[in-house]
Amino acid sequence: MKEYLLVALALLVALIVGGLSLVVPRLRRRPEPPLPRTEVDTRAEEDLAGPPVTAPESDLATGVLVEPPPVVEAPPPTIEVPEPTAGRLVRLRSRLSRSQSVFGKGLLGLLSRDHLDEDTWEEIEDSLITADVGIDSTREIVDRLREQTRVLGTRSVGELRALLAAELVNALDPTLDRSLRTVPKEGVPAVVLVVGVNGAGKTTTCGKIARVLIADGRTVLLGAADTFRAAAADQLETWGGRVGAETVRGPEAADPASVAFDAVKRGIDTGVDAVLVDTAGRLQNKIGLMDELGKVKRVVEKHGPIDETLLVLDATTGQNGLEQARVFTEVVNVTGVVLTKLDGTAKGGIVIAVQRKLGIPVKLVGLGEGPDDLAPFDPAQFVDALLGTEPLARDA
Repeated sequence: MKEYLLVALALLVALIVGGLSLVVPRLRRRPEPPLPRTEVDTRAEEDLAGPPVTAPESDLATGVLVEPPPVVEAPPPTIEVPEPTAGRLVRLRSRLSRSQSVFGKGLLGLLSRDHLDEDTWEEIEDSLITADVGIDSTREIVDRLREQTRVLGTRSVGELRALLAAELVNALDPTLDRSLRTVPKEGVPAVVLVVGVNGAGKTTTCGKIARVLIADGRTVLLGAADTFRAAAADQLETWGGRVGAETVRGPEAADPASVAFDAVKRGIDTGVDAVLVDTAGRLQNKIGLMDELGKVKRVVEKHGPIDETLLVLDATTGQNGLEQARVFTEVVNVTGVVLTKLDGTAKGGIVIAVQRKLGIPVKLVGLGEGPDDLAPFDPAQFVDALLGTEPLARDA
């Protein structure tokens, strides 16, 4: 019995030793390092693989392959060429139809009566005052007309029209300098400051003034110093973009004087002819706002004197515009008036009243909503348009 157990035990030990002899050599054997790859092998593999393929992105929610949208380049903005300013007032004369009814039909109808008695002359005075010519100017015009018609015995419509036209042109003082000072000096661009009350359409008018300057051959940069209205800078930038003029702007509620200063500095750096600075509209009786406008003027003048300060007035406000103009002139020394909305009023005589009261020339007049409906003011052309007929010889 013991002999069988010993034999079985011996066989078991033999099996265990044999199994270990097969496993241990494999555990001790280390893998040999791979042979180094050559440049030829690498190129060969790349040639076989072909160019890399980029799979289109997929929508994770649906698993549907989504092709990237095609890249479409935006077309360059179209630069407009403003209408030349020469002769603009003549072309826009029909826009003065409401004022023509007073000056042309009304006054000429009164003057051509068979008998010019006191009642007729009073009607003529009333017509001129209604047209906002002003009391003092009206009296002067009527007195001179009475004298002329008495001495000359004038009666024909043509002769009466010529006399009336001459008196109105004289009241507009054709000797005043109405040119815009926009010529740079010693490397510094001309600076034009645009001011006005709320609601006069000042920012729109400022954009139109830029077109006037560009139409006259000037290069212009715009300064959006109206930082109180969020849309003002956008509006001005749109106007400038149409004619290729750069606009300098600041963040909303920024210091207007700082924006104006930066605009002039940018104008110096880029070498433009003129920098046109739009300021916030303000009421003339708000002392704080008017003081701020004075600050804008002082800060801008660190670069040099301001060449033009244009006051935008709404012609439909009539005599109320005169008080507005007076206060602005005390703060910023207005050098010229831009009279807008003349096409929408029967009070075209406000042009005479503004110049008589302030001694400041009307340099531009607005006669419509179109981008080029702002015209340089010429007294003779304006009177001819008001009278509503073709110009007659002044010595008729």
